[in-house]
Amino acid sequence: MRLDLLLVRLRFAKSRALAQRWIEEGHIRCNRARVTRADHAVAVDDVLTLPIGRTVRVIAITALPQRRGPAKEARLHYRELDAGRSIAIAGARNAAPLGRD
Repeated sequence: MRLDLLLVRLRFAKSRALAQRWIEEGHIRCNRARVTRADHAVAVDDVLTLPIGRTVRVIAITALPQRRGPAKEARLHYRELDAGRSIAIAGARNAAPLGRD
């Protein structure tokens, strides 16, 4: 299945155009490799790294969805590998700079 279509069907992107833009800008990784083509093929057991808001979500594809259904149905097609843990990409606002205590 095409990566852009998968992102829409799993409800990570609201439209295919938005998914294609994220992919072409290099924001998505598949199996740790940066993907820049929307037609990149995704299969079951692939691991996707997705920037969502100010966090990064890492998911493993467990099944390929046939349609864009409700969110509850979409969640059945992947499992979170970083469940319960948020990986901040922007950093905390009040965090001390590196090298200082």
